Amino acid sequence: MGDGARGNRGFTLIELMIVIVVIGIVAAIALPNLLSARLSANETTAIATMRTLLSSQAAFQKSGAADVDLDGMGEYGTIAELAGAVGVRGGATISAATLSGSFASINAQGQATRHGYQYRLFLPDAVGDGLGEVSGGGPPPGVDADLAETTWCAYAWPSQYEVSGMRTFFVSQAGEILTTEQASYTGPLAVLQPGAAMRAGGSLASITGPLATGSTGRDGNFWKSVQ
Repeated sequence: MGDGARGNRGFTLIELMIVIVVIGIVAAIALPNLLSARLSANETTAIATMRTLLSSQAAFQKSGAADVDLDGMGEYGTIAELAGAVGVRGGATISAATLSGSFASINAQGQATRHGYQYRLFLPDAVGDGLGEVSGGGPPPGVDADLAETTWCAYAWPSQYEVSGMRTFFVSQAGEILTTEQASYTGPLAVLQPGAAMRAGGSLASITGPLATGSTGRDGNFWKSVQ
């Protein structure tokens, strides 16, 4: 009878405190590892997406899906155009989609959001300055049809720095993916200039010129190639 009463008495306060402490220790060990794994997974996905953008742009341009000046040479597209969400540019009908429809939704800042990262694409004006995608998707006014046949760039940065990712990524028609880490590059309101990853010395607005591979970019950050 005594043993039965002991078996039904439940946990003592001290036993409960021990359990709580053990749970706290396990959480303190596990949570940083889980966060680190999520950051790594998001960054890996962002790199893969930049590669997808690169191949999608190449296919889009080669197909002549957008040819505003009707010169037989295709122009590069915006994210929404690549995803098939925008069907007309400058009165010309876009004839193909080369990117997953999951990128069709573009926010008020002209960005796509996917797996903890913001994506923004720039096309050139007549002097090579980058013009970002408009709210809701599509090319902004002023894109130069001739330069848009050879030049574009895109950035990806964390939706929440240190929570969804830490590194910022860049890709362009050159085919090389660059990365840097900058805490201010976070969320949809981040101010990331078109020429940030271009080699220092030029205009922050311009997306022409050499890349800041292994050197300081026009934004003052060190950019390196993704291996």
